[in-house]
Amino acid sequence: MNFPTKLVIGGDHAGFEYKEAIKQYLAKNNCEVIDVGTHSLTSCDYPDYAHAAAEKIEDGTCEFGILICGSANGVAITANKHKNIRAAICWKNEIASLARQHNNANIICLPSRFVTLDEALEMVHTFFTTDFEGGRHANRVNKIDIHE
Repeated sequence: MNFPTKLVIGGDHAGFEYKEAIKQYLAKNNCEVIDVGTHSLTSCDYPDYAHAAAEKIEDGTCEFGILICGSANGVAITANKHKNIRAAICWKNEIASLARQHNNANIICLPSRFVTLDEALEMVHTFFTTDFEGGRHANRVNKIDIHE
C-alpha cells in the first residue's frame, strides 16, 4: 500500500504539536491533509475533533485518518461511535502494523503523552504503508459494525 493521497487529521491540545509535525511529514509524502483542528495549545474538547475527522471518512471525503490526544483513548472511543470507523489506539509500531493487517483500521489514534514524536512518525508510516490481509480477518472485521 502507498500513502493515501488525502487524509484527515485532528486532535486536542495535547496532540497539537504532534499533529503539526505529522502534517509536515505527510506533506513530504505527497499527502493532502485536511486538518479539522485544534489549531492551538489552548485546552479544548477532543470529541469535537474526533467527530469531525470521523465524519470526513463517513462521507467519503477521506479514506483514512489520524487522531491524537494525550492517551488516544478519548479520540478512539469517540471516533468508533461512527459507522464504518475502525479507530485503533497504537503505542508501538507492531500494533500499528497489526491494526491495518488484521483489523483494517482506518484511523490511527496516537497517545502523545506516551510515545515520542519519532515513534509516532514511525507508526504513521507503518500504518499507511501496510495492507489489510483480508482472508479470515475480513470475516472478523465484517462482524464489527452493528447491523440493524
